[in-house]
Order: sequence, then structure tokens, then C-alpha cells
Amino acid sequence: MRVGKNIAACVAVTAVLQGLSGLAMADATQDAARLGQDLTCVGAEKAGNADGSIPPFSGKWQGVPPHVDFKGTGYHPVDPYAGEEPLFIITAQNMNEHADYLTDGMKALFKLYPQTFQMPIYPSHRDFRLRDSICEATRANVGYAKIVDDGKGVVAKTGGTAFPMPTTGIELLKNASLFTLRSWTEEYVSDNAYVLKDGKVNWGRVKSRNLAPHLKPGYVGDTVGNSAYYLNETLLPQRDKGEVNTGTEFWNDKTDPRQSWRYDPGTRRVRQSPGYGFDMAFPGTGGTITVDEVRLFNGSGERYDWTIVGKQELYIPYNAYGIHSPELKYEDMLTPGHINPKVMRYEKHRVWVLEGTLKEGNRHLYGKRRMYIDEDTWFPIVGDNYDNRGELWRTSMINYYYAYEMQSPQAGVGLYHDLNAGTYLAFNLINEQEKGYILNEGKFTPRDFGPEAARRLGR
Repeated sequence: MRVGKNIAACVAVTAVLQGLSGLAMADATQDAARLGQDLTCVGAEKAGNADGSIPPFSGKWQGVPPHVDFKGTGYHPVDPYAGEEPLFIITAQNMNEHADYLTDGMKALFKLYPQTFQMPIYPSHRDFRLRDSICEATRANVGYAKIVDDGKGVVAKTGGTAFPMPTTGIELLKNASLFTLRSWTEEYVSDNAYVLKDGKVNWGRVKSRNLAPHLKPGYVGDTVGNSAYYLNETLLPQRDKGEVNTGTEFWNDKTDPRQSWRYDPGTRRVRQSPGYGFDMAFPGTGGTITVDEVRLFNGSGERYDWTIVGKQELYIPYNAYGIHSPELKYEDMLTPGHINPKVMRYEKHRVWVLEGTLKEGNRHLYGKRRMYIDEDTWFPIVGDNYDNRGELWRTSMINYYYAYEMQSPQAGVGLYHDLNAGTYLAFNLINEQEKGYILNEGKFTPRDFGPEAARRLGR
């Protein structure tokens, strides 16, 4: 009798579990069905907003628009909206009329520079769609992708967005940092201008090479092995010339933390850099930004508790082709306090608001971080960083544009403002470089990164 009861109980439990599994599968199927219907293929709301200032997603262009003459990767980007004029310009005088669509960092810039800081607001566009393999990988992740190892790892299909409908802060963070829809291979020489309060400029220059094997167009894989490789060679300032920082990223910060090495031209030796990341100074920037601040956030988020604050409409840099034009000269762009507002393009878009609060017992320069993540691309566009007293310290924004050659967005010029010092860093400038960003050319392999690659460059 006891055996029979146990068998009956097991059968009952199995039936319940099968029922729950069936419900979960049904929910996942329903969620997946939304992609391409009321949501875009990566999870953004297709509809516009109530007053029409944010248009519906059209996705009418994939790759080069018919009216654009783009010569190929390595050339500076070409603006598909050239000739458009701002709808209006936000100034310190009318800022309060638009306060609901501004971040605390933007408001702080208006207060610090009331005579010069402005935000030209252009018509909003949602015209570009991502390559098909990104949509395929994202759909495969619905009901499959999951967070593991206390938020330090992810099991998912690569090549797309892991969580198109995120429900937790760590899911949203992984979308915006680990699963960014960036280039497969990337190479460029960029200038970094640290603009002092009096307008003088300290210059840096870096040659960067990056490889993300899982983002090879058409590839859909699993979160195993390496997620990315990087190598940065410092060209300026002269005192740091020849320094090389290289390393590799993985999918799980607990089982496989970031590995990094540094070549020192003074000693001509390569040494491992344990713990590289977090609030270490990023090479070639004079210590003005942290390693994990590049593109607003990268690397492990383990030192923070992450919370989804919600979604909101916001004026953010968008379709930022103009700021990368070779017709612009640095001397005209780099004005005291902030970049010349005439080179900027802001549009109203919906963003996810993600907040990270430093965990008790952990150390970082920033006690709190707030990021505004574009719903159409999952890229963090604007970020506010607070010190350990809770005071707003730095505000940053990244100028993205849709790169025709890879059918996804490219991170361009980053603007990092120190509100206390009255300085800012214009990061990844390419205007006066002979070439722009060389994307998805596919010439890199893992052999081009790591300690041996650093030694070869140093010889």
C-alpha cells in the first residue's frame, strides 16, 4: 500500500510539474509571438507615443538607404537625414518647459553653462531595422535565456538580445552590456580630447581592435567560450606611447572572469593585469574615465544591485551622423565646458531606466549609477554617476549611429562631463583621422589578441 501511495504521489507531482511546464511553454510561445507584432524583433514597442513626437517603428531601411551614397566601411558615416533642421532648441531659459524629458545630468549642464549649453531637438526617426540573424537569435532566447551564478553569468543564444522583455535589473544590464548588438570586428584610430575648464586640451590617441566572434553576421550560437577580445595601443600622450592593453571577456564573471595583460614600453615586458576593470583608469584618457565606464558600462556588474526604475520618454543623442563628419575640425567642436551644441543631434525616444546601487562592502568611485537605455537597440545612451555621498558627479552620453555595413548601431563619440571640475572628455573622435571605424571586415582572429600579440606589437 505504501509503495502504491508513493507511486500515486509521484504521478500527481509529475502531472503538476508537467502542467507548470506546459504553462511556461505557453507563456514563452505567447511572448515570442509578440516579437514582430506589437514589439519589434528585439522587444521595443512598435507604436509611437500619444502626441506623435515619437513615431511608430517603421524599419523601412536595412543597410544603406536608397538615397545615401556610402562608399563602404572605413569611410566616415553618411547622414541619411542631412538637411533637417531642429524643431526647437532647449536652453537654460526654457529648460523647465522640457524638464520631464531631461536627465538630472542634462539639467546640471544647463545650470553650469547657462549661456552656452543647448540641446537642438530634431525630428525623431525609427527607420532602421537590424539584420535578420539578430532577430532569429532574440526569438530563440524567449523562454530559454536565464541568469545563473547569482547574476554573474547568462545561459542564452548569442548573436541577438538575451532578454527582449526584461523583468529584472540584471536582465536589463546584460542586454545593455554583455549582449550589445555591436560589431563583429572593429578597428580604428581615435583621438581623445580632455578639455580643461579654461578650454585647453590634453590629447590622447589610441588604436583599437576588437573581436566579438558571436556577432559574426548570420551566426547564432551558445554562451560558451570567449565573448569578446580587445587590444588598445596608446599612441598619445607621448609619455605613454607604445603601451598596449589587451584581453578577453567571457560569458560568466564567476567561472571565467575577464583576463587582461599590459605591455610596458619602458620595461618591454608583458604583465598580467589581475582585476582589470571596474574603477581602474581607462588607458589613454589621463584617468578621466574608468574602465567600466566605456560605452557607459562594460564588464562585471557584480559590485552593484541593479533595479529597473521603469521606462520614460527622453531627449537623447540619436542618429548621430553629423558629429562624426570629416568636415568638422576639432578646434570648432571642442568648446569650454561642453562640446559645441551645433554638432549634436537629440531626438525624443523611449528609454529603459536602470539604476545600480553599490553593494555594502564593495568599493567603487561611483556609489550609484543611472543609465538610460534606448528601447530600440538596448544601447545605454546617457548615464549619470553619483559619488559615495550621493551627489551627482559625472554625466555622460554616447553618440550612436546605424552603421550600414553591419546593419546595427555603432558607438561613436562619447562625452564624459565632470560636473565638479568643469571638464569633459570627448572620447573616440575620428573627424580628423584619415579613416573612420572599420567594421565587420572580419580580418581578426583570437591570435591577434592576448599577451603574445602585445609582445609582437612591442618589438
